[in-house]
Amino acid sequence: WLKSFRLQPLVREARLGVGETELCDIMSIQVYDDYFKANRKIVTVKDVEPEKFITAFSQHLKRQGRFELPKWADVVKTSKAKELTPTDPDWLYVRTASMVRKIYVRKGIGVGAFRKIYGSQQRRGTCTNKFSKSSGKIARYILQQLEEMGLVEQDEEGGRMITKEGQRELDTVAVQAAAEEDEEEAEN
Repeated sequence: WLKSFRLQPLVREARLGVGETELCDIMSIQVYDDYFKANRKIVTVKDVEPEKFITAFSQHLKRQGRFELPKWADVVKTSKAKELTPTDPDWLYVRTASMVRKIYVRKGIGVGAFRKIYGSQQRRGTCTNKFSKSSGKIARYILQQLEEMGLVEQDEEGGRMITKEGQRELDTVAVQAAAEEDEEEAEN
């Protein structure tokens, strides 16, 4: 079946024009994805859409109450390139969920890498825009809190990595987020 599936775009290209071939390729990729997603169970963070997981894990952190919000959380800027503080009152939970997901997907990320990931273009008036890193204090504070919670530990090669308990907790939240996603699809 798979061999015939790979040949389908070539056969269609012979019958159809060049512009129609691209449409068939996209449609055949969708069929291929649907075929392999049909009986798949969600078991890890990598199987869930990033936006869904980040919102679910930030709500989990907020409900749990183990993550301490610092006094400066409502007045701090996230970068020197920003003019105002974040408008979302739960921005620190969202940033934490995003950071822990990035550590899950790729271990060994440290404070410097997170500064570069969350950095942005700094507008300098009439001068050209220039890249500016984000705040290191925020990244360092989040990583320290995640270490205290037992989700993350320091890697001997540098940076941070997920602990076994952290992986278990993240995967359970991922399964819950996927279940919510499936319920929304069933309603539509």
